[in-house]
Amino acid sequence: MFNLFNISLQINGFQIKKAKFAFEKIQAISESNFENYITSKRNEIVEHHLKENRLYQEIIGDKKIEKWEDIPVMTKKDFQKPLEKRLSNGYVIKKVYVNKTSGSSGDPFVFAKDKYCHALTWANIFYRFGQFDLNFNSSLQARFYGIPLDFVGNTKERIKDVFSNRYRFPVFDLSDVFLEKVLKTFSKKHFDYINGYTSSIVLFAKFLEKKNIVLNSICPSLKCCVVTSEMLFEEDKQLMEKQFGVPIINEYGASELDLIAFQNPKKEWQVNSETLFIEIVDEHNNVLPYGKEGRIVITSLYNKAHPFIRYDIGDIGILDENSSYKKPLLKKLIGRTNDVALLPSGKKSPGLTFYYITKSIIEDDGNVKEFIIKQTKIDTFDIEYVSEFELSAIQIDHIKKASSTYLEEGLHFSFNRKEKLERTKSGKLKQFVSLVK
Repeated sequence: MFNLFNISLQINGFQIKKAKFAFEKIQAISESNFENYITSKRNEIVEHHLKENRLYQEIIGDKKIEKWEDIPVMTKKDFQKPLEKRLSNGYVIKKVYVNKTSGSSGDPFVFAKDKYCHALTWANIFYRFGQFDLNFNSSLQARFYGIPLDFVGNTKERIKDVFSNRYRFPVFDLSDVFLEKVLKTFSKKHFDYINGYTSSIVLFAKFLEKKNIVLNSICPSLKCCVVTSEMLFEEDKQLMEKQFGVPIINEYGASELDLIAFQNPKKEWQVNSETLFIEIVDEHNNVLPYGKEGRIVITSLYNKAHPFIRYDIGDIGILDENSSYKKPLLKKLIGRTNDVALLPSGKKSPGLTFYYITKSIIEDDGNVKEFIIKQTKIDTFDIEYVSEFELSAIQIDHIKKASSTYLEEGLHFSFNRKEKLERTKSGKLKQFVSLVK
């Protein structure tokens, strides 16, 4: 087999063979010794950043740390400064993996991972998907994701799609006309699995329901569907299982961290304990026992380029009572949901589309701290944001032009700079909210 995807990782400096070997060694650690492994790795990463990272030194300051729970919880606001001021000694932007969070929680920032840490992320992904007989080098993916529409960004993603053995269905237009084309493609290509935003794939399932079509009857090679980035509601899962004719697998991840939880073949939502340490805390940052609802706080055990230590990801969840250090189970995830925008033309577009529209204001200078978009009328959107400085006329013009490109022309936008944004009951900012019924 020609392992094109593995080769692309190696070319980009990600030591995937070394990472796979290390990942397997971690998995081989016994249940009885796994708590020692976690304790050792989390202490090691704290010591590293205390010694090598100026940002983390400032966060700890003169706080007295006697036990793990004394370590302060980090938030996204800690990272809203230029990336070069956040990197550990010995790491430079050109030699680390750099990306940008989607801003789905309303707190966007640019982040970095050292290349070995990111290779471990891929080793984890390979293992989880492999449990369902999926191989990134050979299994064809039907990808329901966004894509940059500028020439350079679009070309880069299309090249990645080739190397990753995936066929992309951009999710900016989910009208029946577009979904008819999607259906036709499924009848021609031997897709092994579907992967993408939950809300977009649900809309495709509803389209199939209207047409009374079960997808694997026209695409018998289809094995499963992996949904990510947004909440998966039980009724939507049942609908997709019925209309696709394959198992629906729930994925929970964060680009700045890793794959956080992935449904295993036993239908347990298994948390990644190999490269992350997950805690559930209350409003005072006290660690809660298994079975109690609270904020999800995550420590990246291997990222030496950038600290994510006791990092509040902005989600609320519950770890199952049957969890252990080696096999934590996510019982419930609360709050990751995005509305769908219905536009004047009849076009439907998922809330995550607004990441692509607002990316021009998610700058590395950290000016824009938070933002949310509210659809107040079918053609009117209100963008509320918290920033040090007002958005410039040029930035506003960029957003309006991007909306014409990604959505449609004739939409109206208002921009309101705020001191503070309204949060949901869970304490999370919802990036997109539709008030149109």
